[in-house]
Amino acid sequence: MEVENKDSASGRKQANLSDGGCPRGKLYATNWLEDISSASDFNAVQVVFKNTRTGFYSNPNNLDLKIDDIVAVEAAPGHDIGRVSMVGPLVKRQMRKAGVAQNAELKRVFRMATAHDLEKFDEARSREHDTMIRARKIAEDLELNMKIGDVEYQGDGGKAIFYYIADERVDFRKLIRILADTFKVRIEMKQIGARQEAGRIGGIGPCGRPLCCSSWMTHFVSVGTGAARVQDLSMNPQKLAGQCAKLKCCLNFEIDAYSESHRKLPPKDAVLETKDGLFFYFKPDILARKVTYSTDKSVPANLVTIDASRAFEIIALNKQGIKVDSLEPESGKEKPKKEYIDLVEQESLTRFDKSKKKKKKGNGQSNQNNQNAQPKQNQPKGKQSNRNQQRNDRPKKKKPQQPKNEA
Repeated sequence: MEVENKDSASGRKQANLSDGGCPRGKLYATNWLEDISSASDFNAVQVVFKNTRTGFYSNPNNLDLKIDDIVAVEAAPGHDIGRVSMVGPLVKRQMRKAGVAQNAELKRVFRMATAHDLEKFDEARSREHDTMIRARKIAEDLELNMKIGDVEYQGDGGKAIFYYIADERVDFRKLIRILADTFKVRIEMKQIGARQEAGRIGGIGPCGRPLCCSSWMTHFVSVGTGAARVQDLSMNPQKLAGQCAKLKCCLNFEIDAYSESHRKLPPKDAVLETKDGLFFYFKPDILARKVTYSTDKSVPANLVTIDASRAFEIIALNKQGIKVDSLEPESGKEKPKKEYIDLVEQESLTRFDKSKKKKKKGNGQSNQNNQNAQPKQNQPKGKQSNRNQQRNDRPKKKKPQQPKNEA
């Protein structure tokens, strides 16, 4: 068991390097049912190979497989080397998502990859780039209208898969014979689209992040121009197209939110009637729920932007035969704007510091006067008022000025 663990660990490290030196998001998953289930609950595992190619394999030997284990699986012919990407009941969910029946006959997992298996695997991978360059030259000499985008060798080196792109049907029977004689392996041709090629090559999108198709997307959904119209985007092909020269997949990401926001806006064919004239739907601000109206159907004239709630209010009044004075809400009904409050400024760093007050020079004398005056407060009110009156009637004496001390 110790030898197998060492082999699997070294295989895991080599497999990561063969995928470009850095793990891709879609090739790594988390078994969120691990604490409440085990791999033995479902006798099948999901195995991932180079780039996005995955497959489901049965585990007849009941191996204790875990995610990231490198295994040798059945191939036609020979065996292939892959990494376990999912185990347990989640594999059943993935099979249902991929359209694979649970009672379908699956290929088998032979064993954990040994050191000998990994050596042959690395040797086959080292020939892929040179094979792709030579195959492109052969296809060019045969004047075939196709592009070979990638080559993937099987784990035992006995088979090679050539991924190609072609706009029309290509007769590559002669090409297969030449490739088999040149490289001495079994040849399999697999056609892919422009989106799949971009996902295999990778790159940086206009958003500044790695391409979604090369980082986490596993299935491609068709993208139509209707998604751009719903989001009120400019129908500019250069801005809507990605590196694959197709419409960007991210156009489908926010279409549900925009469709829901559209339902909260007034209809485009609704005309607002005022005492000054008619106003026609010009353009919306979907997320802000504001609509701009114009006095002309085709030309922007006298544009007025109002909230969607105000537009629904005017439409309801127009149905009752009432024409409003203007599209803008009345001053009395206008809601007061909320003042901006900066909470960061309120949380001052010195708010807990106590302010030190300077002591006055006459504090000692005033305290003595207060102490002397306290017992007089207990005297009767009549006598106290008479004494106060006599004190006020006396002429006030001026205090002599003290000479200043000369330095």
